[in-house]
Amino acid sequence: MSVSKPIIPETTNIGYDQHRLEQLLLNQKVTLDKQKKSIIVSLSQIIDEVDPLSVLAFLTQEKINNFTKNEIYFYWKNPGKTESILGYGVTASCRSNIGDRFTQSQQFVKDCFQKIVKVNQDNLSNSFPHIFCGFTFFPETNKLEFPFPSAFAFLPKLQLIRQKRNSLLIFNLLIESNTDVKKLARQTIANLKSITKIESYQDSLPTTKSSVKLITNYEMVEDFQSSVSSALQSIQANHFQKLVLANALDLTSSREFSIIECLKRLRYYHPDCYTFAINNGENNCFIGASPERLISLKNQKLLTDALAGSTSRGNTELNDYYLAQKLLKSSKERREHQVVIEFIVQRLLSLGLTPQISPLKVLKLSNIQHLWTPIHTQLNPNIHPLEVVKQLHPTPAVSGFPTGVTCQEIKRYETFERGFYAAPLGWIDYNGNSEFIVGIRSALISENYARLYAGAGIVEGSEPAKELAEIQLKFQGLLKVLSYC
Repeated sequence: MSVSKPIIPETTNIGYDQHRLEQLLLNQKVTLDKQKKSIIVSLSQIIDEVDPLSVLAFLTQEKINNFTKNEIYFYWKNPGKTESILGYGVTASCRSNIGDRFTQSQQFVKDCFQKIVKVNQDNLSNSFPHIFCGFTFFPETNKLEFPFPSAFAFLPKLQLIRQKRNSLLIFNLLIESNTDVKKLARQTIANLKSITKIESYQDSLPTTKSSVKLITNYEMVEDFQSSVSSALQSIQANHFQKLVLANALDLTSSREFSIIECLKRLRYYHPDCYTFAINNGENNCFIGASPERLISLKNQKLLTDALAGSTSRGNTELNDYYLAQKLLKSSKERREHQVVIEFIVQRLLSLGLTPQISPLKVLKLSNIQHLWTPIHTQLNPNIHPLEVVKQLHPTPAVSGFPTGVTCQEIKRYETFERGFYAAPLGWIDYNGNSEFIVGIRSALISENYARLYAGAGIVEGSEPAKELAEIQLKFQGLLKVLSYC
């Protein structure tokens, strides 16, 4: 992915100098003409280590300068607590409900990055603005049931990256012919000062809150076993090899859910998963802790995962080992897993890539374990990350196989809108690096209402009662969290 990258070699740190920032923005404003109607100055600053979730809590509780309490945002934490990112507010965005949404989003990413003038503070070679993206499972979506567009991408006003022992704060400042540069500089410096005063949350169990009363609607879950039985008949008739059937569980709480509290608990209880939240700025938030990476791209090295086939965790070390070995030896689970591997390999080959398959492993999470096969390859620089996302979504791990047939079957069996469930969520940075996950183990939250999502892969040998037990097991992680939020 090639992007022109103008950089201002700012050797003197702007820091809290409003006048210096104002002059820099004025210098950029005078370059505008009829061909270049706007630019985005991306200003980066190293600050003391601060938790992006602490900053999100501050921004959503306080109205400061050019931010409101109801802004679009994207929160993301990698497994292992090595990196967390916050994108807050919108400098530029793209929404799509029609046409080729991946191609449209790809063009937006390209156009947006070409507008950026990067102010390289302190020789920060890794100060890369990110564009955050979310795509619904199906290209068409009912907004009354799921309040996000089928494709959404945005460059945030403010971006915070926490890596190891420092934090990087980035402001993406839109400059147009009518921009009040003095006001923008004043607001930016004020925001910088406010954020540097925030104290971080500790990575420990959040303060225990009293549990809330949850009213649970199991109406949709009750029909699940009959759907599995019907799908098994179609598999026996060779209509398809595998079908992933999902279900939704609706909750109503006695008080409004706290997104911050949910995220703190998700990342504590599920440290080996990607903790994420995407908010549409209208009090609707899609959150979760996903174990499944769709792609990870760094320095043109592409990594993806085949993740299918699961069992519970044991209540003792010996029992846990027994369950893992039983999973590895299960012909039913191995068939389900192999379908995913073959699909991913074929899709990568179709892009002209040479995928390498790593040995089969067991991925152990807090309440479940999966068959896991990492797959890696070198990516051609002419291939955009969203081209890979388009090729891989949806994998048989979340749809079934063959995908064209099973996606139609999903629409026939499922009575709810999947939305971002089992769909690509992630980011692309200014340097072409990217990471997308699959939005499983997730929930849509609005005030005191939540809809939880979970699914199971149906293949020859599946048993309806066991598949129901699997999705109920997957619901437990979020039920545990939401009970105290």
